[in-house]
Amino acid sequence: MNKGSISMAVIRRLPKYHRCLSDMIDKGIERISSKELSETIGFSASQIRQDFNNFGKFGQQGYGYNVEDLHSAISNIIGLQHTYRLIVLGAGNLGEALVNFGFEKLGFQVDALFDNNTEKIGKIVHGVEVLDVNILETYMSKHPVDIAVITTPVKVAQQIADRVVISGARSIWNFAPVDLVVPEDVIVENVHLVDNLMTLAYLLNS
Repeated sequence: MNKGSISMAVIRRLPKYHRCLSDMIDKGIERISSKELSETIGFSASQIRQDFNNFGKFGQQGYGYNVEDLHSAISNIIGLQHTYRLIVLGAGNLGEALVNFGFEKLGFQVDALFDNNTEKIGKIVHGVEVLDVNILETYMSKHPVDIAVITTPVKVAQQIADRVVISGARSIWNFAPVDLVVPEDVIVENVHLVDNLMTLAYLLNS
């Protein structure tokens, strides 16, 4: 399987499959057909089968899918068998909320929070210390960082992105409402909260 040949549309559906199957495991459901999964998740049965066929054969005709086996396979496809080390840049309300969310159950471990506010530096949030952003490069030279999470004000977001990229970050989860300029080999996933709200406003008024 060449993951580079998989479309982004399929990739963006994988987390929804994973979440849906997790709920089924919690409910004690052991097997499910593509038709039943379609009714639960909202994608057509043929779309589900096409998506899964990108990664191999998972179901059996007349039986459907073993829920735990399919959940495990999708976890491995996404890469959840690994632990990913995160740092959060910006210890405001959003940064603290992300640390408190509990991503570690999925294998995403927040190791440090950074801020320039002397009143926040040294504070412990969900077991994670807020560090002085002035030591960012020193920290990254000594600790593995898989994902840099940017929750800073927009005016400093690009500067922070530049610093983490120079220090070796190859993926950024960006919550700042700005389109970051990064090298081609750096992955950026944007979460623009205001854009989402504007989309909702449009749909409410259309």
